[in-house]
Amino acid sequence: MRGREMSNAGLFGPGSLTWRVNREGVLLLGGGRALLLQVAHPLVAAGVAQHSNYREDPFGRLYRTLDTVTTIVFGSTEDAEEAAERLHRIHTQVTGKADDGTAYDATSHDLIMWVHATLVDTSLLVYENYVERLTLGERERYYEEQKQLGEKFGVPYDEQPTTLADFNDYRDEVIYGGHTLRVTDELRDVAGATLHPRLPVGFVARPAVEYFNLVTTALLPEWLRDELGLPWTPTRARMHAAQRAVIRRLVPALPGLLREFPPARSADRRARAAA
Repeated sequence: MRGREMSNAGLFGPGSLTWRVNREGVLLLGGGRALLLQVAHPLVAAGVAQHSNYREDPFGRLYRTLDTVTTIVFGSTEDAEEAAERLHRIHTQVTGKADDGTAYDATSHDLIMWVHATLVDTSLLVYENYVERLTLGERERYYEEQKQLGEKFGVPYDEQPTTLADFNDYRDEVIYGGHTLRVTDELRDVAGATLHPRLPVGFVARPAVEYFNLVTTALLPEWLRDELGLPWTPTRARMHAAQRAVIRRLVPALPGLLREFPPARSADRRARAAA
């Protein structure tokens, strides 16, 4: 019976930091940051440019990534395994060469690790900015759990940074080391399609898109923001800080129906039934 309970609870289950952090719908605000950091890697950029229709559907890849992550995080163990296998099958089809002739393969552990790292780092960043601060111990526990998610994405456990401190060093080296990320034409295209999507005239959600852009710009590394030509002035910084403070007060007051991802609520019901 215990085995079935664990299968129904999924890979993480109630009480995990992963369920606590990743259930928050406000994490969507970090989608633009994660996407642009991913595509700042030239080989990821080449794969996106050659194997997706990001110009016509700029948020499609982001939504598909979100769907896969929420299924692995909140689904039953069986659902998580199926989602991971489906992701691997897709990745085996994403191969080619970048403009400089460098070959890429989406099953490469290095590339998957970077994509996974952007999701982990952005989730923590947005949660702590818009929901609540975590203790160092909680952040370390969250990272340790996320290594299991990294395995499901395709990175062996022993090839991931061992500790949170190691992970932070890896992240900083990739972002600031000057040898891995760079602004390419593909990145500029993805940034334009994501931050300035074609919207119907009078589209009612236009203010939400503008706020999404503000948050994306605020959370990007300064050098990447500057090279992409994204304006960041003291006025915009104050606007972001004020709106962040409002959201941080608002989120705890919202009912779960409005605050949380639906798969998280489904996982809670499944876990209670199993118990």
